[in-house]
Amino acid sequence: MSENRTGPDLGALRREYGARGLDDPDLAPDPITMFRGWLDDTIAAGLHEPNAMVVSTVSAEGRPSLRMVLLKGVDDGGFVFYTNYESRKGRDIEANPAVSLLFPWHDLQRQVRVEGTASRVSRQESETYFAARPRGSQLGAWASPQSQEDASRDELDDRYAGVEARFAGADVVPLPPQWGGYRVRPEVVEFWQGRKGRMHDRLVYRRDDESRWSTARLAP
Repeated sequence: MSENRTGPDLGALRREYGARGLDDPDLAPDPITMFRGWLDDTIAAGLHEPNAMVVSTVSAEGRPSLRMVLLKGVDDGGFVFYTNYESRKGRDIEANPAVSLLFPWHDLQRQVRVEGTASRVSRQESETYFAARPRGSQLGAWASPQSQEDASRDELDDRYAGVEARFAGADVVPLPPQWGGYRVRPEVVEFWQGRKGRMHDRLVYRRDDESRWSTARLAP
């Protein structure tokens, strides 16, 4: 039997939704256009990190994992983010490119959920984005063997200092060979809008074999 401890009553934590609704006439012809409109709303509302998303991957052994990542591009091809290809997420994607994304826009009582397939963006696209990053972030990409164990913070800081010295005086920090972007090509995109009584609106786009989109309503 678990120990009885005093703490917040999680079962009592609830918030009534219902600021607005979402119906079929509100949908854009395709999910990318729809997503851009909702992202614009999120930015206009001043939400913190409006491009933050949860990226879920599954390893070759079938173990799921997820983490927060920043969306750095969205186009007709899909949703783009950048990472170390040798990180856990990178290794997972190379073994199993099926990926899910979640945009948790709580303040607007909205979520967007994406299911799709991830593939690497071109080296040129990665170089263009990397060149626009702050110099400190560029150095960090060289210094951090993402997802690998470090003996201490000092070890990580020493590696960063070494990279800083290596590129001291250089006008350009080049793109690390193990670093770049992934584009998630969506197959399913769900738009979720909170409603009263937990009778939420869930409208979903699904792509068919000819890349045409159909829509449906899901029960909450």
